[in-house]
Amino acid sequence: MTPDEYCQQKAAQSGSSFYYSFLFLPPERRRAITALYAFCREVDDIVDETMEPDVARIKLAWWRTEIANLFTGQPQHPVTKALSPFIASCRLDAARMNEIVDGMEMDLTHRRYADFEALRLYCHRAAGVVGQLSASIFGYRNPASLEYAEALGIAFQLTNIIRDVGEDARRGRVYLPVDELAAHGLTPEDILARKGGDAFRGLMALQYERAERYYEEAFAKLAPEDRRDQRAGLIMAAIYRTLLSEIRRDGFDVLDRRIALTPLRKLWIAWKTWVSS
Repeated sequence: MTPDEYCQQKAAQSGSSFYYSFLFLPPERRRAITALYAFCREVDDIVDETMEPDVARIKLAWWRTEIANLFTGQPQHPVTKALSPFIASCRLDAARMNEIVDGMEMDLTHRRYADFEALRLYCHRAAGVVGQLSASIFGYRNPASLEYAEALGIAFQLTNIIRDVGEDARRGRVYLPVDELAAHGLTPEDILARKGGDAFRGLMALQYERAERYYEEAFAKLAPEDRRDQRAGLIMAAIYRTLLSEIRRDGFDVLDRRIALTPLRKLWIAWKTWVSS
């Protein structure tokens, strides 16, 4: 199996909405973004699948070494080998890749977030810098488009947090700001117990409104001259924003079920967005 085939398999197996946006890219950019996505999956899976935090830290430390190997021209892993040809042409950088690892390490140490400022740092590391790296792969001329990519990445992460409240609770994690829980008469323990009701729906409406603001902020920052090159990101946004609307329409029923769009609907949204952007 070649490095590219390894990354393609990793991306396809995830079932992520992001995969649908890759289908419309030119081959070289598709190879690069698929490799970046595979890297994100590798480090994220460490946190989700490794039972012992100390073992997870060792594995993440290995990836920091491998990032250094990548940027000195000596990659060892199939993912970094697949990324290697695109370091210069796609303006990738080690600092942002290490920030993604920083975000994964936060999952080992932070099971609660006191307020949104604390959560925003996590969202920046776990998704904002991924957005910036993705924008570099898609291509941009105006540096303002990196601000668009950062805001869009945070919007995606906030959408994931809303969608995955119940799933995260089963893992002992609560990504909803504690001060906002308290303002709605709730505690992290209520979320772990998957306690719903009007208070929970009010809290989730607040999270929904924040995610929507980040989508709007992102679109406002996208430089017009970069819009065509950034169409893959706009496809992701269309799919994720549709999902967010579905969650709201279902009354934020996310504690005991995972709301998702069908593959066919994602493909339709992707195609429609590509031809209209």
